[in-house]
Amino acid sequence: MSLCPPGWLKTPMGNSYAGQLRTTRFEEVLHNSIEASLRSNIVVPRPIFSQLYLEAEQPLAAHNNSRAENNDEDEEDGSESNSPPILYQMKPPPEGCCTTDGFCQAGRDLRLSSLASDPLDVLPGFMLVGLKSPSLPDSLLVCAVDHRFLPDERGHNALLGFSGNCMGCGEKGFRYFTDFANHINLKLSTQPKKQKHLKYHLHRNNQGVLVKGAAICWRGHDGRIRQIGPRLLEGHVTSDEQSSNLLLLQPSHTPANYTASHTNGLPQIADTPHPLTNGQNAIPPIPQPAMNHSGPGRSTTTGTQTNVGPPKKRHKGWSPELASNVVSENTVKMSPSSSTLSSSTAHSSTTNGARLDAATPMSSSQRSSTTLSPSGLSVAVPDQLLRTCGLQPVIFKGHGPLPRLTGNVSEVLVSSLLQSCYLSSQTLPRVYQHYGPSPIQPLSTEMQILLTVYYLVQLGPDQVPLIEDLEQIFMRSWRESHLSEIRQNQQPQTPGSQGRHYGIETPPTLPGLPQHLSLPYQQPLTPSQLPWLAQLAASSCGVGVVVFGEHVGSLAQGLQLMFCKLLEGGFQNTNYVVVIVTASGQETQSCVVVTGKHQCRALAESMFSPSEGLREINHQLSSGETQELIQFCNSLGQDGDMDSLLDSATLDSNEPSPLSSSQESTDDKSVKKTRSPKDSHSPKQRVLATKETCTEYSVEWREVRPIQLAVARKLLSHVCAIADSSTQNLDLVSFDRVNFLILVPPSEVTFQQTVLHLWSSGVLQELGSLDQECASQRDAERFVVKMDQSAQVQIDSLIQEAHSNSYTLYILIHDHAHWDISSASYCNSESGLGLVDQLLNSRRIRDAPNILILHVTSFPFALQTQFTRISPYNEIHWPSSFSNDVDLYHERTRYFGVSELLDSTRSGGSLPLMRYDSSFESMAASLEERFPKLHSAVIRTTVLIHHYCIALMAVSGRLSGSHNLHKHSSVETLGIVQSLLSAAQQCPTRHGHMVLLRIPSLALAAWAHRRLSRVRRQLGLEEKFEIILGNPGQPLNIGQSFVDQIKIWLKVQEADWVPRTYLELEALPCILILSGAEPLGESLPRSLKYCDLRVISCSYLQRTTLEQELGLAAYLLKAESRSPHNPGPGSDLLESDAEKLSSTDNEEEEAQDNENSPPSSNLPVQSSPDIGAKATPSTQNNISPKAPKSTKASTPSPSRAQTQLPAQSTSQAFLYPQPSFHHLSQSQSQTYAQAQQVPSQNHPVSQINFQSYFHQVSHPQLQPPLLPAQSRRHPSKSTSSGSLSPRASSPHLNCSWARGVSRPPSVLLPRSLYDIITANDGSGLPRCTSFLPHMSVAWVSSFRPLLSKMMTCTEQSLYYRQWTVPRPYHMDSSNRTEGRSDNFHPRRLLLSGPPQVGKTGAYLHFLGILSRMLIRLMEVDIYNEEEINLTVLLDAREDGVQYSPSNVLWPNPEIMKTLSFDYTVHDPKYDDISFVYCPGYKPVSDGNTVHQEDVCLRRRTTRIKLSKYAAFNTYHHCEHCHLYLGFNPRYQIYESSLHVFTFTHLRLGEEIQLYFIIPKSKEHYFSFNQPGGQVEGLRLPLSTDRSPDSIKSPIFTPTTGRHEHGLFNLYHAMDGVSHLHILVVKEYEMAVYKKYWPNHILLVMPAIFNAAGIGAAHFLIKELSYHNLELERSRRLEGGAPAVDVWPFVILADDSCVMWNAVDLNVHTGPVEHAVSLKQVLQHMEACPDLSHYGLCGMRKWSSRVLTAPNQREPFSRGHLHDFLLLNVDQSQNVQYDQNRFTCHDVDFTLRLHSAGLLVCRFNNFSVMKKQIAIGGYRTFIIKTKMTDVPTSVGPSQYICAPDSKHLFLATPAQLLLEKYLQHTSHKLFPLSTKNYEHPVLSVDCYINLGPEVTVCFVSSRPHSVNICTTGLLFSGLLLCFADTFVTPSFLKNFTFLKGATLCVISEDRSSLRQTVGRLELEEEWRFRLSDEFQTANAKEDRPLFFLTGKHI
Repeated sequence: MSLCPPGWLKTPMGNSYAGQLRTTRFEEVLHNSIEASLRSNIVVPRPIFSQLYLEAEQPLAAHNNSRAENNDEDEEDGSESNSPPILYQMKPPPEGCCTTDGFCQAGRDLRLSSLASDPLDVLPGFMLVGLKSPSLPDSLLVCAVDHRFLPDERGHNALLGFSGNCMGCGEKGFRYFTDFANHINLKLSTQPKKQKHLKYHLHRNNQGVLVKGAAICWRGHDGRIRQIGPRLLEGHVTSDEQSSNLLLLQPSHTPANYTASHTNGLPQIADTPHPLTNGQNAIPPIPQPAMNHSGPGRSTTTGTQTNVGPPKKRHKGWSPELASNVVSENTVKMSPSSSTLSSSTAHSSTTNGARLDAATPMSSSQRSSTTLSPSGLSVAVPDQLLRTCGLQPVIFKGHGPLPRLTGNVSEVLVSSLLQSCYLSSQTLPRVYQHYGPSPIQPLSTEMQILLTVYYLVQLGPDQVPLIEDLEQIFMRSWRESHLSEIRQNQQPQTPGSQGRHYGIETPPTLPGLPQHLSLPYQQPLTPSQLPWLAQLAASSCGVGVVVFGEHVGSLAQGLQLMFCKLLEGGFQNTNYVVVIVTASGQETQSCVVVTGKHQCRALAESMFSPSEGLREINHQLSSGETQELIQFCNSLGQDGDMDSLLDSATLDSNEPSPLSSSQESTDDKSVKKTRSPKDSHSPKQRVLATKETCTEYSVEWREVRPIQLAVARKLLSHVCAIADSSTQNLDLVSFDRVNFLILVPPSEVTFQQTVLHLWSSGVLQELGSLDQECASQRDAERFVVKMDQSAQVQIDSLIQEAHSNSYTLYILIHDHAHWDISSASYCNSESGLGLVDQLLNSRRIRDAPNILILHVTSFPFALQTQFTRISPYNEIHWPSSFSNDVDLYHERTRYFGVSELLDSTRSGGSLPLMRYDSSFESMAASLEERFPKLHSAVIRTTVLIHHYCIALMAVSGRLSGSHNLHKHSSVETLGIVQSLLSAAQQCPTRHGHMVLLRIPSLALAAWAHRRLSRVRRQLGLEEKFEIILGNPGQPLNIGQSFVDQIKIWLKVQEADWVPRTYLELEALPCILILSGAEPLGESLPRSLKYCDLRVISCSYLQRTTLEQELGLAAYLLKAESRSPHNPGPGSDLLESDAEKLSSTDNEEEEAQDNENSPPSSNLPVQSSPDIGAKATPSTQNNISPKAPKSTKASTPSPSRAQTQLPAQSTSQAFLYPQPSFHHLSQSQSQTYAQAQQVPSQNHPVSQINFQSYFHQVSHPQLQPPLLPAQSRRHPSKSTSSGSLSPRASSPHLNCSWARGVSRPPSVLLPRSLYDIITANDGSGLPRCTSFLPHMSVAWVSSFRPLLSKMMTCTEQSLYYRQWTVPRPYHMDSSNRTEGRSDNFHPRRLLLSGPPQVGKTGAYLHFLGILSRMLIRLMEVDIYNEEEINLTVLLDAREDGVQYSPSNVLWPNPEIMKTLSFDYTVHDPKYDDISFVYCPGYKPVSDGNTVHQEDVCLRRRTTRIKLSKYAAFNTYHHCEHCHLYLGFNPRYQIYESSLHVFTFTHLRLGEEIQLYFIIPKSKEHYFSFNQPGGQVEGLRLPLSTDRSPDSIKSPIFTPTTGRHEHGLFNLYHAMDGVSHLHILVVKEYEMAVYKKYWPNHILLVMPAIFNAAGIGAAHFLIKELSYHNLELERSRRLEGGAPAVDVWPFVILADDSCVMWNAVDLNVHTGPVEHAVSLKQVLQHMEACPDLSHYGLCGMRKWSSRVLTAPNQREPFSRGHLHDFLLLNVDQSQNVQYDQNRFTCHDVDFTLRLHSAGLLVCRFNNFSVMKKQIAIGGYRTFIIKTKMTDVPTSVGPSQYICAPDSKHLFLATPAQLLLEKYLQHTSHKLFPLSTKNYEHPVLSVDCYINLGPEVTVCFVSSRPHSVNICTTGLLFSGLLLCFADTFVTPSFLKNFTFLKGATLCVISEDRSSLRQTVGRLELEEEWRFRLSDEFQTANAKEDRPLFFLTGKHI
């Protein structure tokens, strides 16, 4: 028995006839099943096929016959195809050998990258081979293999076995590949095979470097040759052919024949890692070289290198001869004018994502040098093919090599797009390649061909195939056949995935598909069955699809037969011819030939790139090829000629042909010379002829809408997030102002529109830091740049300015960011593209730390790829305004976008807002058949303008018999023109609306403008409406009469003012012809009523292209108020996520029938201004109840679908969910079909009653300053700066414009686009959402899920980031970083929102609030309080004595001693403490009791900008003071060490153990017993040292709870000089302070002080400093230096001191205070000659009113000092801080220091500013109970209790409880002292706050102490707090007390309390009771304090 053909399935069967049915009954059943499946909506074959197949062929005979000859091969290869992999245990390596990947066991490097330049010794007969290791996927290993064991280039003649040498260590003679694999450390889990791992030949290039060469041609499983597309990503196939939506809309690249050296220099694309199998069919990996790019002017010869990969199982039917087939092709594309097109750049040739196979006919030499058929077969293309058949056939390459075409190749188009689709669908993602025992297989070749036939059969006669549809068909078929494996494979991913996983989804079974077809082991389709099954499938559509298969022996034969029948006229009704070749012994081959005229035209035009298509149109216009078309359209048959009719309407009808340049110039002159007789009148006289005014015309300008404010704040929050991140890529606090530059596309209107928004927004006035105030709109132009060649200079200027002004933050706003994303390396300077890449992606901008880039776009898809520069966290999406029908932002407008337009198509009986014109389509289709050589855009534009001209002639009434002209135009066009002309007549001030004609070709648009202008002039309609040509490169040109009208409407006073934007054409009746390849961001006014897109291109079906065209109709409607129970149309009742596209199922609601609607056949066309357009927006409730019955009868009831439409997810922004909203619409009675055919009758305009607006929250602080009245502009239809609807007026709206602003425009589309846009895909979204998002990107794989309806905007972004990659000419293609995740630009943001929604206004407002925030960041809240208790000071200085001159620098000790000490506390923070008694002083009391807790809440602050000498917290990260940073990864993390420092304190009676954390950089401030050893102390300078670059005094800053907000960064305050700064922290806060301030020295207090107050910190600082002073003196003495010269001063600074000031005395202006550095203050104080005479120095607290106060005459004074102290630790050694104190410790210390006789000096010419810090600090006290789980409020009376009583104990230090108790209850404890200044409470040796109502007299019991004179003073109480031995009975007898005075004795315990009473003999004069003994409310373990009270006898 002979061998079966390769690839045929061999299963047991009853006879030897493969594919034969058992009975004719089965044939009938099969035929009926195929017909049923073809009529169904699914394209996957019905499962009846598998049931009707015969039993599979018996493989045993063939298997046994071939077993002997190939037995040796099976022994080597084993079986891996359909069985579990054999576990393989590699031989363990010898002991001590190298096991590193890429190295041999001898430790030598084998990687190609390492050996490329090394000389290698290769034995004769051996070849260098590149070996792939699974552990090194990106590297090749070099080895030498005997060439006899390798196949030749045809895959033949390879001996079994192996012989190889190691090129690392040189070991030779490896006879088994297994041993060799062990030696080179392959580390495999399966049996090593040479076919799997020996991949490439290696060779030396011209430079002698070893490089990768051709792939080793191992044979496949069954001998078939597969072609694998280029792999752009690992595991995914991406081919340029996938960019198109039409199967041949863009011709594709085909891989070129492989050459050893790449002459083009482009990198070679990586090979496929693993072979892919489909049953017994193998898809081998094939390396693909880079693609060759050529312009359209030269031929491109491309080919495909075919290669067979290692077979998993060697099949005996494998034919070696087939391995040598090389697929190469000679494809040509010839346009009628291709000979005139010049060669263009690679970018223009690949703009649409695919290269043309050839752009011109090849020369004979080119043809002879390119062999496309392996056997030399060729097909001759017949001559005169286009003339004979009227079409250019399109040949889709399918499977197998296409034969070479000869002859008239210019009239045949060839594309490999279908072939690429096949290859992509056969390349499975890596996750499915090796799964489980049964690998998941791709679709077989036969199944792909059969599915293709099915798809072509179900296409309509006018439909063009879409590549996305076919990909989805393949995907669904493959999914259904492997459903169980997919589910198993996805199960382990589900638990670990967070959020959505964008993998391959597993949908439910396809409709009508039984479950058994989804089984993984279905019988595959055999080649013998394919032809007749395909013919059977094609038979259901008649001759629409013809299959050549049964009698075709080769593709050449099939194509030759196709050409013969085509010439004979046999394919008149055939659209597709499918050629299938299934010859025995060969692989299945196929191709598809398109023979339908409409399909061929669409596919041929799609082969042009957009720029090439426009050039082709220009050529046809300039060459006169359109003359016949123009003449044909001008002829009206029996009604005459259009030109003749126009001549009868005017005296001058001389219009030359517009098709040549000379004719165009003549026509322009004739238009300019001919004017209407009305032009002789003044324009203003015509405008002001009527005294009536339009009361409805009222607009508001420049108001920021709430949603724009919300978006601006979102932008600001993202900027702040960048600044707050740990990467520190943006240091906001270092910037003091904002500058910006807005980049817009090169459109003059867009440029002027952005300037208008910028100037009117008030941003330029708000950014006062700019160089000059913007006085006019012209001045704003320097902030907006058109992205043309002139942009280079302005951006370079900005970069230079940014580098020189590091304190300015520059914002580069790239508006319309999707426009130019071309790579600069692929574009030339003339094209104007690539500028964004060249400028914004340059290293200078990327590395500038003060430049931030904001991309703004409505279509961000092209910026959301795998290689994007924008982090997903830096994307800002426009929010939805409504959720559950609740207005989230209180908007007065609602957005009407593309999704709402799509809703209108489902509205049932009403006329949809988006529709197509069937009459126009029919006429255009007939002319396309008549003129096959003309571009369809030329034909459709000519027809459209012809319709408009006829409509103008018919409606104008200037022609007799004009009623006969109606039939020569469409109903839609007649309605548009009728509405345009009648709208202005209904308004007294001639307000009208706009009609938009979108004509992409500039030449066609110019011709249309001239044609319409001439017809308008000849009809005398020049004063009725304007015709405007919108050319992106030119400014607007408006007639002067219309300019005067607009100036009156807008109240513009400038004489030379002209409108420069479309927004300023509000209410102007006009036709705007918008040209340009694509819209460039031009905003349209709200008066836009019709958006005519009937001539836009249908060739480039990308999502961005479609949506930006539809975005022209986006609209902001007035939001009508309504009951929440009666939501309007499109209300998102089920919307739960504001960012979701939709949450409904798009179910259409049944429309209500209108019984009262009159028949549409009775409505003539002339009457209705809205005929053919959208319905009048109103509902039944809006119809006036007083309207006549005739009006009500003619007003149809609105359909239910229009009253309440479900929220749709239908793209716009299928990305931007804007819920459909209530457009009040009056339903038309006729259906859409009727509207296309029958004219309608005029009926009265419904009387609409506008309801009140939604209330909008006002933001007065956001209103920019008002401009002059003449400068105001009226709002746009969609204002980027926020325009609103007009005010509600009377119910009778006579102005058509006022009615129009409440309803969106109507959109007219081509029929083909309409069908695509309105169709839904499998996910329920519009089908266009599944299109390629942009022509510059490519899909990663065909195996991708569809977008989901429930995806949010963020999830859509992640979807595109996962499934798209940029093409080589995309600017992000160079942004790939291997193995890294930091390819995001850290300062790049993306703002995306639907078109015309107000993004410009949002980002302009963002600039304003960003500037305000930077100013706010540069400001701090400074305490600005006047000193208290100044009255007593003034009274004491009534003598007017000036002790020191005002200009003296330093205090004189002798003079200071003569100054009296000021006992009064003047610091405002002590406003609530007890007054300190001083003889002769009398306080002024207001009688109000102030509690300390209330002081912080009411303290006065002032916002002051930080000076350059300020202290900063941890949020400051400027480059100058980075040494203070510890968590910034850009800087070194400074190492530090922990040191213990111990000293003994006599008072405490124990050792004090402190910890120093010393950074390595600060160790020089300390002395160690040895390097790195124990700390001995701080190094102190000498008193005689003088250095301008250092501060001698160590600075100690106690702090708690302020690790982030404490002002410890003194770099700027010290002006960069060296200083020693030590932070004193508590033990439990050591780690967090070390984290935030790693370069600071930390002094850690012992754990016993964790709950202590500020007194403990100052106590430890002072005692440590004195002990260190003594140690330093000892070291100095040992060194021979005098001990007294050691510097004895230290600084005690508060952690909130932010700035310092000095007073300059000016004779003329008086004292002036200015900011100085802390360095200047300290160096001045340290330079004081007699500083050692002072025990304590300080400065005053800053206040804005101090300089004007009369008490500041003395430059120095003696009194209390706070916050910033210069302490002499030597003189004050006997005066300690009280370590137990929490409050008033500095007052207590100053009083005791003064009583000890030490001088205290305050430098009044210096002041310190204190920042308000609400977090942390020593003044934050928390008093709570020990039962933390029981929340209680504890009052001051509960702070104490009786000893041994059951009381609620508090978890608060006893000293704090005592101080708080005395502060709040002393007026009860000392009743005689309350408000009694003359009789104070005597406090011995300490000052304690007894509340503001009690006066305290401080005295010291120390000998020789300085006390006030108390003679004759009667005290109202006595306070003894921890009385020591200096307090004696005799000392107390010196004081006199009032009778009934109160005594309070405080001790540490009860025994010492009794001892104190006894020792001081207090019972003699004081009476005590047992009930007068108290303790603080502490438990015993917390050591409570005790006190006893008594009364004086």
